[in-house]
Amino acid sequence: MSTFGQNIKLLRKRKGRTQDDVAFTLGMKRSTLSGYENGVAQPGLEALTALSKYFNVSIDTLVKTKLSELSESQLSQLERGYDVYLKGTQLRVLATTVDNKNEENIEIVSEKAKAGYQAGFADPEFIKVLPTFQMPFLSKQKKYRTFEISGDSMLPIPDGSLVTCEFVQNWKLIQNRHAYIIHTLDDGVVFKVAENLIDTEGKLRLHSLNPLYEPYDVHVNDIREVWKFVNYISSEMPASNNPVVKLESEINRLKNDVEDIKKSIKR
Repeated sequence: MSTFGQNIKLLRKRKGRTQDDVAFTLGMKRSTLSGYENGVAQPGLEALTALSKYFNVSIDTLVKTKLSELSESQLSQLERGYDVYLKGTQLRVLATTVDNKNEENIEIVSEKAKAGYQAGFADPEFIKVLPTFQMPFLSKQKKYRTFEISGDSMLPIPDGSLVTCEFVQNWKLIQNRHAYIIHTLDDGVVFKVAENLIDTEGKLRLHSLNPLYEPYDVHVNDIREVWKFVNYISSEMPASNNPVVKLESEINRLKNDVEDIKKSIKR
């Protein structure tokens, strides 16, 4: 059976359609469609175009990509219209791993692994050696990955936290004032709050939660991946933002300073 035949059979079954259903909709004989699926007949350009439109998948993908080798989340993205050939974007199919039940793993990109991730993020051989785990309460229809963050730019989320994110295929859907892991060409993996200026200026403006850090812009050509924040795990308690606690702390500090001054005068 040809790649094309396997693909249209797979997509048809995932849509819950019979050969009669598809053939009737496209105005072709059931035997003709069966011949395409079994690889005993080759479709012409008109049939290829019709099947591409019916499944909302590009001809290139139908002919070149073995859809049976994609994960469930990748197939779901394809069926929702995120076909890289159809959209004409530079985005590519995400390298991912699955467990022994064929369910998506959540790979962990540690601080040490970030340097390798910069070059190996699209390499299945690199991705498959990353440690993995599962979060049963997350959707099986989406792809998640966890990144260890460093630094204090996103306080109160502490340094060393493990941030789990959802893969974003369509960058135009990036939401303002939401946090994202942005994999960039020059800065590697960064965790920031995004301001989406793609439609107007072709870039993202990245903000830190820590006001000591100034926002900066990243052009879409310098972005490799985008992951939307879902949750984080940390062994540290976040710093309190309670103004009463801060005031008490400041008063105690002043009291200590006064005592130190008194001691110095007595000497």
